[in-house]
Amino acid sequence: MQTWKNITRIFIFLLAFVSCSDNIENKDSKISSNADQYVNAEDVWYISQTAIKGNTQGTTFIVKTSEDTLLSSPAEISQLLKEFDLQLSGYIRNSVLSKFNALGKNDRLDISSYSEFKTCYLLSQEIYKRTNGAFDPSVFPLVKAWGFFKEIDNPPKDTQIDSILTFIGFESDVHHTFENDVIKKIDARFELDFNAIAQGLSVDYLAEMLEEKGQENYFIEIGGEIRTKGVNNESKPWIIGIDLPTDDNDGSKARKLENYLSLNNVSVATSGDYRKYYEKDGKRYSHTLNPKTGYPVQHNLLSTTVIAKNTATADGYATAFMTMGVNKSLEFVEENPELEIEVYLLFENDNGRIERAYSKGFKQYFL
Repeated sequence: MQTWKNITRIFIFLLAFVSCSDNIENKDSKISSNADQYVNAEDVWYISQTAIKGNTQGTTFIVKTSEDTLLSSPAEISQLLKEFDLQLSGYIRNSVLSKFNALGKNDRLDISSYSEFKTCYLLSQEIYKRTNGAFDPSVFPLVKAWGFFKEIDNPPKDTQIDSILTFIGFESDVHHTFENDVIKKIDARFELDFNAIAQGLSVDYLAEMLEEKGQENYFIEIGGEIRTKGVNNESKPWIIGIDLPTDDNDGSKARKLENYLSLNNVSVATSGDYRKYYEKDGKRYSHTLNPKTGYPVQHNLLSTTVIAKNTATADGYATAFMTMGVNKSLEFVEENPELEIEVYLLFENDNGRIERAYSKGFKQYFL
């Protein structure tokens, strides 16, 4: 029997353009005559006095500044990211999230001492309510049923999907309750997955740490989710590129960029399915699930790029818009100006050509 394969390709959607003055070197190279002062962590290392990179959350990251020195160290960044994962990772068995998912009916979890988890939960609730459930962390049972975490032989049957939908929904007081920082499970099958927002939130925590240290200019990117402040090495806004959403634009050759953005004191996140899908018997299944139907979305939207004040917000709404589609996403941004978010959408027209649409305020970020 043919295996139901997960061929997700982990890739950064947004390419940051690095000034030649950054002098980025290899992980194992000496970056100055006083290289002994640079102490690397296991998965985080210096690439210059102004830049640190590493691995986290199954992807790569970079933190850099245009100032003389980056006001953090690999050890500090590594510790922050590890503590973050211990609360919100769905892959670590003893994480707070994993402990919650393992709870039984009527079991409770006090999250008052887990600030990252609580922040993620509350912001997810807000986005869930504002998007009428288009963004829904309770889809985790569906994610597992569709084999996003391990290979399965066949896609789930209609009866299985219908059964799972009976305990999907992030509303409080339906499948769970939240009161006085305590989450109680009403249905033991109710489980959460914060993958669609946690990565963006981790960027925000790194930014908060740098700002507390007095860093005025920085660029942070984890797996394509980006936050910027101040200016780059040329005293200009940070510049990034948006990938052309095609299968052959996988980084094996020269990257094809659809557009360029100029960013200053904003965050940006991109969600897309052109590199995230299952394929079985010649048919593709999107990795974006519609929480209402239980099935992968079926529309012509290829990617959504959202600009917001913080990265978690951009990340969450980018995911929601992939479910909502082109028209509803544009209407949502226009009808909710208080959110201060902008969106850039790439979609395929009836002739198979890629077209773009964007909110009115997005134009100010074009290079």
